[in-house]
Amino acid sequence: MKTHSGAKKRFNVTGKGKVKYKKPGQRHLLTGDSGNQNRMARKPIIVAKTDMKTMRKVMPYSF
Repeated sequence: MKTHSGAKKRFNVTGKGKVKYKKPGQRHLLTGDSGNQNRMARKPIIVAKTDMKTMRKVMPYSF
C-alpha cells in the first residue's frame, strides 16, 4: 500500500514512533485570535493513541 501524499507532507515520525504535526490556523487572519491562542498554535502536537491505527494505514513505511 502506498503512503498517502498529503500525510507524508504534514506528519513526522519521532524516534520513539510517535507522530508529530503542526497545528493549523497560523497562515493568515490572525488578528482576531488572542495572543495565547497564537502561542499555543506554534507548538507541535503529538497524534493521540486512538488515531495511531489510521496513521499506520496512511504512512505504512514510516514506522
